[in-house]
Amino acid sequence: MKIALLTRNPKLYSHQRIAEAAQERGHEIVPVDYLRCYMNITSRKPELRYMGEKLEGFDAVIPRIAASHTFYGLAVLRQFEMMGVFPLNESVAIGRSRDKLRSLQILARDGVGLPITAFANDTTRTDDVIEIVGGAPTVIKLLEGTQGIGVVLSETHKSAKSVIEAFHGADIAILVQEFIKEAEGRDIRVFVIDGKPVAAIRRSGAKGDFRSNLHRGGQAEKIAISRQERAAAVKAARSMGLNVCGVDMLQSSRGPLVMEVNSSPGLEGIEKATGVDVATAIIQFLEAEARPGRTKTKGKG
Repeated sequence: MKIALLTRNPKLYSHQRIAEAAQERGHEIVPVDYLRCYMNITSRKPELRYMGEKLEGFDAVIPRIAASHTFYGLAVLRQFEMMGVFPLNESVAIGRSRDKLRSLQILARDGVGLPITAFANDTTRTDDVIEIVGGAPTVIKLLEGTQGIGVVLSETHKSAKSVIEAFHGADIAILVQEFIKEAEGRDIRVFVIDGKPVAAIRRSGAKGDFRSNLHRGGQAEKIAISRQERAAAVKAARSMGLNVCGVDMLQSSRGPLVMEVNSSPGLEGIEKATGVDVATAIIQFLEAEARPGRTKTKGKG
């Protein structure tokens, strides 16, 4: 196959591993900086160009689009889809997962376990919002935050109210969620490919930090997940319509609670902690599924 790898930085661990796995299995993989692509949007003749050349002859495209470039990256991916190129994850599914509010609404609709979450625009209802999520302590998240950036733990009702009102005053959209104390600053990431969990790790936050993101100094260890956790991860991936994703969840007294479904999960932490060759599993999925014109949207919402 000839595979396009949409990335701004092909030297990242995840992108190097995907490229190595593809080449080891005899495929050609071409890194493409999606911000340097431009497109001809003509009826029945979609066209993409890159560095003055037409992008042609691709069998599959692997989108590794940074959250900060979601809008343009998805426009490029849609153009590939219009050209009949099979996407590892299709544009609509990535769009769902990148919108935190939309994704939580879809997961809630489908009965996936979630932390109690509130969202409001009216600052006069701040006390009600805090009450909805069970009172302080509360977790306050920016809708656009990634890798633990823009996540605040407010220990008291007064501090939570001050943070919420400050964000609203700056016209910044936020979510307010219940704090799951029993999770003890740890979460689980399950890597799902084609509806099957292929690897799982427990991530623990740096000392004194309730966030467990590896980018913020957290640690990862291999774990065996329960049947309930496995089912929650598969259901969350299916709700988003994602072929490949990382499902992040908390272990709570009422079962697994999904926090986020990541459409471009990193490979380094999970491969090194588990020894699972996730990159090759991704390429094997493309080998089995990539066909011209096979770009039907999965999931709803």
